[in-house]
Amino acid sequence: MSRGRGSSGRGGGNSGGGSGQRQVAVRVKTARKRTHSSTLWLQRQLNDPYVAEAKRQGYRSRAAFKIVQLDEKFGFFKGAKRIVDLGAAPGGWSQVAAERVPGAKIVALDILPMDELPGVEVLLQDFLADEAPERLKAALGGPADVVLSDMAPPTTGHTKTDHLRIIGMCEMALEFAIEVLAPNGVFVCKVFQGGTEGTLLSRMKQCFASVKHAKPPASRADSAELYVVAAGFKGQTAAEG
Repeated sequence: MSRGRGSSGRGGGNSGGGSGQRQVAVRVKTARKRTHSSTLWLQRQLNDPYVAEAKRQGYRSRAAFKIVQLDEKFGFFKGAKRIVDLGAAPGGWSQVAAERVPGAKIVALDILPMDELPGVEVLLQDFLADEAPERLKAALGGPADVVLSDMAPPTTGHTKTDHLRIIGMCEMALEFAIEVLAPNGVFVCKVFQGGTEGTLLSRMKQCFASVKHAKPPASRADSAELYVVAAGFKGQTAAEG
């Protein structure tokens, strides 16, 4: 249920995917105990400019650039005082939030262990557990301005099944966001290509003034992931209407 993104460190806010120098492609031979798919994954990692740039800037993962690019497009971190990061491990999104909104209350949750981050309260918790929402609310200490969710269930390899499972995860994250968001708050969530299902999209449009889909440049072209940014939360009255 986490992003599962690699390496460690802390870094700046450059959204670029490289230092401007042409990289020489690295080819990886299939080792005796490594599967072909693992070899392809390793080769892609070694040749991914965002992986190299994340390491250079000290970000915990290449995914940090996704939230940087989404924020540059939509500006949801500006003025935020309380932020929730669901499915946070290894912490790239929380890292960016802490850099962009110094002094904000940031609560990061994941079922996987995650190293501590300055300015971030880390909760080791399954979001699906009954006590998770109340624990998150208590940690926040007030209404959230931004709820981020990059959660994704384990994939099955069956496209339609995986799409429905991630939509289900997004629905749960949305209902949590509706519970905790302050008026005009923002909800950012990962979905798959094809966008949100009709009922989920209708629910978002009922509760938010603006609902848009985006695929940041740092999201790999061959990845089916897409992000929905719902801004201008209308408040509990609209959500209950």
